[in-house]
Amino acid sequence: MTGKQDETYSDEEIEARLKEALPNWYLEKGWIRRKYKTSGWKATLMVVNRVGHLAEAAFHHPDLTVSYAFVIVKLVTHSAKGVTNKDFELAGKIEEVVMWQPGFAEGALEGTPDDPRFKYIKYS
Repeated sequence: MTGKQDETYSDEEIEARLKEALPNWYLEKGWIRRKYKTSGWKATLMVVNRVGHLAEAAFHHPDLTVSYAFVIVKLVTHSAKGVTNKDFELAGKIEEVVMWQPGFAEGALEGTPDDPRFKYIKYS
């Protein structure tokens, strides 16, 4: 299916949208990308599983580079040969879900106290 959601953006438009809505993402070689640093392999797998679930639910699949203590997520719409709204929307959802940590957000959920396995994203 193609349509308005498959219209591609120029590099200047992509960089402006990233700066406004996804400041930890960047444009490189036609892809929007984000590197998530983790505390180790278990945390890396948690990030990969979250991204995988979101991508499958959206039926829009990123390329992943997976290592011991990081995951790189790369998005482009292959059928459109560029970055589209699909990429921005999935990047936004990935950012929201991967970076969510109870105890740092408002609400009743406190998070697991003093368990470093659940403080897995490094904010550097």
